[in-house]
Amino acid sequence: MIGAGAMGSLFGGLLTLAGEDVWLVGNRKDQIDAICSRGLTFEEKGEIRIIPMKATFDVTSVGKADLVIFFVKTYDIEAAVSDALVLEKEDTVFLTLQNGLGNEEAICRQIDRKKVMLGVTGHGATLMGLAHILHAGWGKTVIGELDHRITDRVARITRMFCDAGIEAEVSSNIHDHVWGKLLVNVGINALTALTGFKNGQLLDFPETARLMEKLVMEVSEVAGRKGVHLEQDPVERVRKVIEATKENRSSMGQDFDRRQKTEIDAINGAVVREAQRLGIPVPYNQAVTDLVKAIEKSF
Repeated sequence: MIGAGAMGSLFGGLLTLAGEDVWLVGNRKDQIDAICSRGLTFEEKGEIRIIPMKATFDVTSVGKADLVIFFVKTYDIEAAVSDALVLEKEDTVFLTLQNGLGNEEAICRQIDRKKVMLGVTGHGATLMGLAHILHAGWGKTVIGELDHRITDRVARITRMFCDAGIEAEVSSNIHDHVWGKLLVNVGINALTALTGFKNGQLLDFPETARLMEKLVMEVSEVAGRKGVHLEQDPVERVRKVIEATKENRSSMGQDFDRRQKTEIDAINGAVVREAQRLGIPVPYNQAVTDLVKAIEKSF
């Protein structure tokens, strides 16, 4: 698991509980040392358990891997892939479950496309402290091959997730799902960062609910012009995700809380870039992108 933050720890913890041989690889020594010394504190539905896990900040100590899952920020993906090359063997699969657009291209610049898979997940997790996460949102995980084939290996990975309690399915058109997840991130992440809200609070106020709808409809128009198939009611889809993850603080919100760089360029910013290529105005996505980037400069 490349990335030992909230989501990498969530998936790593659940797969470890299911009996899989998992290594968490992170770049924060304090986080890794805490996981190694006292285990991962896993908080879920009011219950807390400690999961002993293997973790390291030296990827060369892991050996070879059957499956490498990327859960790093989009701006760190090229360096993460470069580091992960030491894990590669003939049949290693590299799977990204990251947010935003551009991860596929970044990974395939260094790794044979035949070894790469895409995926999205509806789960949400919040980093509560060193080696302590809150599982705060549930949703389906979808993975697929880049060439849209249904292969034995993608089916095996899906079964592994399901056995770990991670509801998962295979898609024959994973790129539509990537855009579907982008739609959700566009509607939630920047607004929760800018307001300081948890996901569910976006629906508590007519102002933020209205802004969410405007952001979502803009990305829906861009996706439609690109020939991407999305659900008939994109706003309702985002509303359902907000309800399912209402206690979660989005990843971009957590970045703001820690005064760290965000993934705005791969989310709302990606919508702005795609819209510019198509000649479509997206003033709401442009506005929140500018606001987030301006605040980032003060960190």
